[in-house]
Formats: sequence, C-alpha cells, structure tokens
Amino acid sequence: MSASNPLTGTNSSSVAASEVAVIAGGCFWGIEDILRAVPGVIDTDVGYTGGWLENPTYHDTHESKSGHAESVRITFDPSVLSYETLLEQWFFKLHDPTTLNRQGNDTGTQYRSAIFPQSPEQQATAERVKARVDASGTWKRPITTSIEPAGTWYSAEKYHQDYLRKNPGGYTCHFMR
Repeated sequence: MSASNPLTGTNSSSVAASEVAVIAGGCFWGIEDILRAVPGVIDTDVGYTGGWLENPTYHDTHESKSGHAESVRITFDPSVLSYETLLEQWFFKLHDPTTLNRQGNDTGTQYRSAIFPQSPEQQATAERVKARVDASGTWKRPITTSIEPAGTWYSAEKYHQDYLRKNPGGYTCHFMR
C-alpha cells in the first residue's frame, strides 16, 4: 500500500517523476508556445542561461552583452515524453539548428541554438541525438547547435512568461519543420 502525501493528499505511487530540460533556439516566446502543448510537458519557464552576467534582464541579453541565451526550461514527465524524443522530434524541428547565432530576423548569441544538459545522461543523449540529426540529411547544412554546461537559470521577466498566449498576434519565427 502506498503512503499518502499529507501535503497533496495523493498516493506516492501516483506522483509522476518529472525531469527538466533546458534548450535555446532563438526567441524564447516561439519555443515556449510550441512546447507547452506537447504531451508530457508539465510546465515551461522562459529565461536566460549560458552567460556570465548574474541576474540578467532582457535588455542585458541583447547585443551579446551577457553571453546568455534566450532559453526555455521545460519540466516534463519522462514516462510520457523522453528527453531523446523532446530533442529529436521537437527541438530539432521547431527551429533551424544550422544558423549560427540566428533565427529568422533575430541575430546575436542570445539567439543561438543550444542544449544545456542537466545530467550526464542528458549530455550523452544530447550528443547522440545531435549527431544522428546531423547525419540524417534532414538539414542541407551542418548542425551548429552547441551543447553547453548547465549554468545558473534566471527566469525572464513576468511579461515574457506565456507571451504568445497573452499576445496571440505577437512575433515568432518558430514552426514545426
């Protein structure tokens, strides 16, 4: 028999384990908008990581002033959506991973294509998936996506969270390819 969790009133056996993935592929608004609807995604948070400036703001990320990438932190249920599937079937298809520091009209290192593995297992999976996608011939140019060490996560300002849900006519260069 499972023990009941007094804080949630649920049985411990029914509480799904979750995993976190952090990715960057251009403007975080479009990535978040696509990924939040993927089965197995529990939550999304847009923010900044991969740079050197502590507590960056949106303004700090532009013109490569902080080194941070506009990123999305995805909490997901690995029993529904594997990290490998998240990368191969979603991440590498929702942006152009062959354009260095660019997505659409957005240019600069803040718009780079990057994966920030949160564990050694995610690191190995990211390397394997990137190599497989690069070798597949799906893209006419080489994949430029970097695989970078997980750094400190800084959530973006509140007005950026769920931006395209709040502003349905807002700009995005992301779509499934």
